[in-house]
Amino acid sequence: MFSILKPSSEAIRRFLSDQSNQDYSYMAVGGTSGTPPAGFVVDHTRIQLGKGQQVFDEAKNAIKRWEHFQLGWVETSSKDIPIERGQVVGVMARALGIWVLNACRIVSVIDETGDVCRFGFVYGTLPGHVESGEERFQVEWNRSDDTVWYDILAFSRPNHVLTRLGYPIVRRIQKQFAHDSAAAMQLAVKRLSGGTAKWLQPCHQR
Repeated sequence: MFSILKPSSEAIRRFLSDQSNQDYSYMAVGGTSGTPPAGFVVDHTRIQLGKGQQVFDEAKNAIKRWEHFQLGWVETSSKDIPIERGQVVGVMARALGIWVLNACRIVSVIDETGDVCRFGFVYGTLPGHVESGEERFQVEWNRSDDTVWYDILAFSRPNHVLTRLGYPIVRRIQKQFAHDSAAAMQLAVKRLSGGTAKWLQPCHQR
């Protein structure tokens, strides 16, 4: 959904109500849990947030508050969307003076304990999204070295004529989102720990 003006609460409500009855716009649902499907561009961004359980707990809370999406030029339709399987999520982005409202559905929730603790979720695109594919957002606490990481894995391809025509711009926007999302998570944990994040080079981009 494209708009010169920021979508109103009522427009968002109608859009998400319609999308809630739609199926995913791609076949490989759950593909981020293994090898992403052929025919999609894969992006992987990973950043170390700090060390220790306190950092991990704060990172989990930031995910639950959708802070990794509150970027100024990107935001969710609500900051109170529950992290639950089947939940429909509206994501708004402003680029080149145009607002774009997209729809996704949470495919699965990640909540693992053990030598490596993980928390996050996977969401997949619905027909009302300019891209087609899936994205996983998770934080990890590796108990062996006490490090805490924020990790984004996505596979996507265009699902709208405008994203096909302007694909080089779309790719820049996707990379900017990953960078800004990681920076938002860094800020969220720094409020608690004062730590410094360490970037790894993005991997699995093709």
